[in-house]
Order: sequence, then structure tokens, then C-alpha cells
Amino acid sequence: MSARGKIVGRWGTKDGYAYLTKKILMGRAKRAGKIAAKDAMEVMGYVVTVKDGWVVREHHNGTIEKIEKLQTA
Repeated sequence: MSARGKIVGRWGTKDGYAYLTKKILMGRAKRAGKIAAKDAMEVMGYVVTVKDGWVVREHHNGTIEKIEKLQTA
């Protein structure tokens, strides 16, 4: 992943190229997921997620509804 011009900031090299590591990517994806879940909770009133081998629906009031148990391999 290269860029033209001088990259100013934390993720640039001395010769002006940007780089992307697994750590950076995972951090950004996790942050984006948290923001999306918060927005979905505000709009829909619940989010669907996986906890302890179950697909669950978490409601805005804190209640958790089990939807389906995941199959194990």
C-alpha cells in the first residue's frame, strides 16, 4: 500500500510510504464495530451478537434473548 507525497503521522515511513499491519487493521476494525453496534442499538433498540456459543439479541434495556445455539465442529 503506497501513497504519493510525504505521509505525515504515525503510520508513515521516512521515504513517504504508508504501511498497514495486522495490529493496525484489527484495532480499526474493532473500533468501527463498536461504533456500528452503538449506532444500531440507538436506531433499532437491539443488536444481534454471539455470546458463549449462542446467537443472542441484546436489547437496549440490558435483557438478553437467546436465539439459537451454534453448532460445534
